Amino acid sequence: MQLSASERSLIFVFYVLLTIAGLACLFPLIHIVSLSISDTHAVASGWVSLYPIGFSLESYKQLLMGTPIVNAFLNSIQITAVGVVLSMVFTILAAYPLTRTYFYGRKLYTFAIVFTLLFGGGLIPTYLTVKELGLLNTYWALWLPGLVSTFNLLVLRSFMENIPSELDDAARIDGCGDWMYLSKIVLPLSMPVLTTLALFYGVGYWNSFFSVLIYMNETTKYNLSVLVQQMIQSQTMLAQMNSSDAADQIRLTPEEINSAAIMVMVLPIMVVYPFLQKHFVKGVMIGAVKG
Repeated sequence: MQLSASERSLIFVFYVLLTIAGLACLFPLIHIVSLSISDTHAVASGWVSLYPIGFSLESYKQLLMGTPIVNAFLNSIQITAVGVVLSMVFTILAAYPLTRTYFYGRKLYTFAIVFTLLFGGGLIPTYLTVKELGLLNTYWALWLPGLVSTFNLLVLRSFMENIPSELDDAARIDGCGDWMYLSKIVLPLSMPVLTTLALFYGVGYWNSFFSVLIYMNETTKYNLSVLVQQMIQSQTMLAQMNSSDAADQIRLTPEEINSAAIMVMVLPIMVVYPFLQKHFVKGVMIGAVKG
């Protein structure tokens, strides 16, 4: 279709604005990467901006050897992996019944769920509840209170409601029960939204900060977010790393260590995201109902 001059101008403006927005988001990351791999003298002199000066992985080497970041990394993996599995299972099991017209009281349950979007128990009651349940200093304090996101639940329920009822009728005729219909038809058709929600849950658990800080009493159970925040605010770890009397010890700057720690925290999400992105636009519903 032939576009008018005004339409082409408008599209050009959109491309320019999107490019500016993308670069604004990308520049800080490029700066962090450059700081983490640049030469120590260049970083200390303030010469590093958007491209590295020299090349050195000493910050990553000393970060891995001189800080508990490996343990924090493993803790983050455990929190995220178990949390995503639990949240997805319970989100699916909560959303599916709300789409069934024969489910008694589904409007009441839906109202109760939506009510939690407007009103919450608050920090102190939640903390006291977790404490009384004996969950302090365990990762269950992170998983159970936020097991199901109300927003994610409503998104999944809306998607499942849009699945054609003809599929349900055909499945019932073939003797399909609820569990079979959910596992063989609903879930495969819901794969794009399930992948998106899994990514939402994963990013949320991976970046958990405040809940880890208030519920975990042992520093050995801290995840990457808390450890990196403590490294940025405190110079104790850096002083310990630079206290070696070895002649070949390279004294690193705080910017190098902090940048390397931030990259260790951000890199896993950057690696996983491209593999999940293809599911966001996959039209699995096309051709699901014939005739």
